[in-house]
Amino acid sequence: MENRTLTPFEITQTVIENSVHKSMSGFGKLMILGVLAGAFIAFAAEGSNMAAFNLLADPSTYGLGKALAGAVFGTGLMLVVLAGGELFTGNTLMTAAVLDKRITAMSMLRNWMIVYSGNLAGSLLIVYMMVHSGLFESGSSMLGAVTLNIALHKVNLAFLEAFFLGIMCNWLVCLAVWMAYGADSMTGKIFAIFFPIWLFITSGFEHCIANMYYIPAGLLIKSNEIYSSLAGVTADHLGTLTWGNFFLKNLLPVTLGNIVGGALFVGMAYWFAYKKMKIGCNHGA
Repeated sequence: MENRTLTPFEITQTVIENSVHKSMSGFGKLMILGVLAGAFIAFAAEGSNMAAFNLLADPSTYGLGKALAGAVFGTGLMLVVLAGGELFTGNTLMTAAVLDKRITAMSMLRNWMIVYSGNLAGSLLIVYMMVHSGLFESGSSMLGAVTLNIALHKVNLAFLEAFFLGIMCNWLVCLAVWMAYGADSMTGKIFAIFFPIWLFITSGFEHCIANMYYIPAGLLIKSNEIYSSLAGVTADHLGTLTWGNFFLKNLLPVTLGNIVGGALFVGMAYWFAYKKMKIGCNHGA
């Protein structure tokens, strides 16, 4: 049979079936694939910073820097989807299967907790290797300075700011995953992922798994006086970059926002449209 792209209704069905399989996966499999996915997203985060740090450091080229970073960052989700990985933010789509009564809310939450922990471990692994690689000295240490400023910005967001940035982020991330399910080739999946991820990074939205790289990287290099001097930060401002603020002021609101963005605006929305209300089930319109 000739390959073809799936209709939105068929994508909904596919997401539900995949969610059933995810809900039945064992702890070891989920943890390994979670660690891999966390590492893939961290690779994307460090690579996008490397590509754009000189542009990000200059207010006059900041937008261009974000666009360049976004063009690189999509590689992370491509690796998760095509090479194999379990990513917490994408797994918020499992709410469609809960609404369809194919899995229980508890089995979904079990998946989320294991995968989230694996994602954190994988991200921290890349942070550790980056810190000991010497790469933060790139560009006369400007990569380290920009990495530090990114981390400081993120832990100083207001709760609602981080929450809404998280919603908009995972709305786009889950749309990228959703469209990749519907693509009929590897090339199609790559393009389905590339543009929404490019948009989310360019826009400056907040992704909890990416922040598991961005903020710990800043935490582990903040004692470097060269980086902090180039970043132009005061001692008081630097003092806000703590592990407590990472978890409470960024990871918590961004994670909640990511859940709303993916679960409500993609998984649940399309389930209601194509399963509950049966809108356009035959033609995807």
